[in-house]
Amino acid sequence: MLQQTLAVFLVLGLLLAALWLLRRQGLATFNSLPVLKRLGGRSSGRHLQVIERLVLTPTHSLHLISIENRLVLFATSPSGCQPVELSLPVAKPVEDPLERGAAC
Repeated sequence: MLQQTLAVFLVLGLLLAALWLLRRQGLATFNSLPVLKRLGGRSSGRHLQVIERLVLTPTHSLHLISIENRLVLFATSPSGCQPVELSLPVAKPVEDPLERGAAC
């Protein structure tokens, strides 16, 4: 029983070491795993970010992607991926003066 438990922990340790090595060499990114974020993942300064994804059918979807200060809408289907709208302006949220405590 002890030998089997040690074998499982050894395999898990080797998998984590392989993931860390792949990430360090830039061959894989795992930004959604909290364990790997603590191992040195970058959480700020990202230039590319998925804002939202809308599934239209099981094989068709829309993806809103932020690239630096631009928004790009992509349509994906079994035949490929195409940009629908390029360089959509990034809208800044409108501040409500009542939320800041301003008098009416």
